[in-house]
Amino acid sequence: MAQAISRIPLEYMDFEEDFGFSDDPAYFTDIAFGFWEEQDVSPESSCNSGDCNEEDEDEMSSCNVKENRKFWETEMQLLQATLYRTSSLETRIRQATKETLKEIDGVGMYCLCGKPMAGACRNCLQREVSNRLQNRGYNCAICKSSWKRSAEIPSGEHTFLEVVDRLDSKKGEVRVVIELNFRAEFEIAKANQEYNQLINRLPEVYVGKTERLKTLIKILCSAAKKCMEEKKMHLGPWRKLKYMQSKWAGTCEKSTPAPLPGGIFRPASEVYGHPC
Repeated sequence: MAQAISRIPLEYMDFEEDFGFSDDPAYFTDIAFGFWEEQDVSPESSCNSGDCNEEDEDEMSSCNVKENRKFWETEMQLLQATLYRTSSLETRIRQATKETLKEIDGVGMYCLCGKPMAGACRNCLQREVSNRLQNRGYNCAICKSSWKRSAEIPSGEHTFLEVVDRLDSKKGEVRVVIELNFRAEFEIAKANQEYNQLINRLPEVYVGKTERLKTLIKILCSAAKKCMEEKKMHLGPWRKLKYMQSKWAGTCEKSTPAPLPGGIFRPASEVYGHPC
C-alpha cells in the first residue's frame, strides 16, 4: 500500500516585509531594550503606587482603564520598534528564506514522510529549507533545544533553524534564528482584543538575530501575562518567559542532515502522475 503523502500548504506570506524594514538603526533608540531593565515583567501600575484613590471605586476603575490602555500602547510601540530594527545580513537571509519557501510551494510539492503536523510536516520542511539555504551559501543547521523540568516550568523541546555568519571578523560570530511558525507560538485561544492585535503584528516566519528574538519574547510574554490578568485566567507555565526563552535562547544540538536523493519534497506528478 502506498505511503500517505501530505500536501504542504505553505502560508508564510507575511514575513516582516509589511513593516517596511530599513537597515538604518538610527530611526529607533535603544529604549526598546532598556525599558525591560527598569520594569521587570510589565510596567508598574501607578494605581498600585497610590496615585488613585483606592476608596473611590469609580476613580479606581477609570485609573485602571487608563493604565491598561497605556500598557498596551507601550507594548505595541516596543514590538514594532524591535521588529523594525534589522541589518543587511538579516535582510539577505530573510529574502533567501522567503524565496526558498516560495520555491517549495510554487510547483505543488508533496512531503514523502507521511507524518503531517498541522497540515504540513514541520521536520521535513525545516530539513528542506535548511538544505536549500546551504545550497545558497548559508551556514544553516537544524537546532534542537531541550530543557529539564523545574519548579516553574515543565520539560520540553523545540526545533528551529539557525544561520551562523562569520564573514565579518570585527563582529565575530552572528547567529540568525529562523522560526517557520513564529506567530502561532504566541497565539492564545481566549486572548483579549489588545493581545490579538499585538500578535497580528508578528510575522508568520521570523528571521532575525538571537538578541532581537530575546527582546521580542520578553515583550510578548509580558503581554500574555497582562492578558491573562485582565481575563482573570491562569497563565499556563508553557506561556511563561522562562519556558519561551528555553525554546530559542538556550543551548541546543545542531544537525545538518544530508539532502535526500531527489529531495524531501516531490512534485505530485512524479508521485502519482497527476496532482492530488
